[in-house]
Amino acid sequence: MKKEDKGIAIENIAKTISEYSSFYLVETAGLNAEKTSELRRACFNADVKLLVVKNTLLHKALESIEGDFEELYPALKGSTSLMCANVGNAPAKLIKDFVKKGDTLPALKAAYVEETVYVGADQLDTLASIKSKNELIADVIALLQSPAKNVVSALTSGGSKLHGILETLSKKED
Repeated sequence: MKKEDKGIAIENIAKTISEYSSFYLVETAGLNAEKTSELRRACFNADVKLLVVKNTLLHKALESIEGDFEELYPALKGSTSLMCANVGNAPAKLIKDFVKKGDTLPALKAAYVEETVYVGADQLDTLASIKSKNELIADVIALLQSPAKNVVSALTSGGSKLHGILETLSKKED
């Protein structure tokens, strides 16, 4: 590969990483053609971008991007695929689905999710359980709505009880 081509490849990798809030470094070298196609299809459906990259080019791309990726560099050994997504847990769920089917690959090497680094395949469960930004916002809204719903419910039920008591008292006087 010519030096100019390497520079362009580094720029493209850096641009791709910058467009997403999280990325995963994954081992996919042992997948056969059928499993690779299945993985690519699953990535497309989950809105995850899958790229096979050279470790040295990825290393240089990470160095050119603002951020601390120092902990990821040891994971850049062997063949590496890059899974980029805006939903932090989407690639982890995708990998977990493959593992549930009995596949040993794709295997997680490391991940960078919302400015946090996760290293090692043992982090897969943690990454899959991370809530996305939209899920967290929905949880906060639900928590904020709960007290208001309780007050409205109490006022509504209290009003009917009060009405029932007043009606009973008015009938007794007759």
